[in-house]
Amino acid sequence: MAELSTDDRARIWRGLQRYWSNLREVVGLSAPDLLAAINATDAWIDANAGSYNAALPVAARTNLSAGQKVLMFCSVALMRVDPGLASLLKRALGVEVG
Repeated sequence: MAELSTDDRARIWRGLQRYWSNLREVVGLSAPDLLAAINATDAWIDANAGSYNAALPVAARTNLSAGQKVLMFCSVALMRVDPGLASLLKRALGVEVG
């Protein structure tokens, strides 16, 4: 899976800024620092995709599409950080997750 385009990274950057702003959540990064963190995250994901895939059980590694693996990774990461973020997962998936 290729790294994101500059436009897609900018979409994430704008979206996160709007999301946190709507929550009135203080984020200790400037806008350029947030974009740099998004760029670094995208590069890390690209560099470590093989390791993630290798860690999966053989059935998941061979039977899930790349998109399905990414969705599973993001779902697990969201819930690990804050089960309250399940509402984001619910919106992203369009199904109940509780």
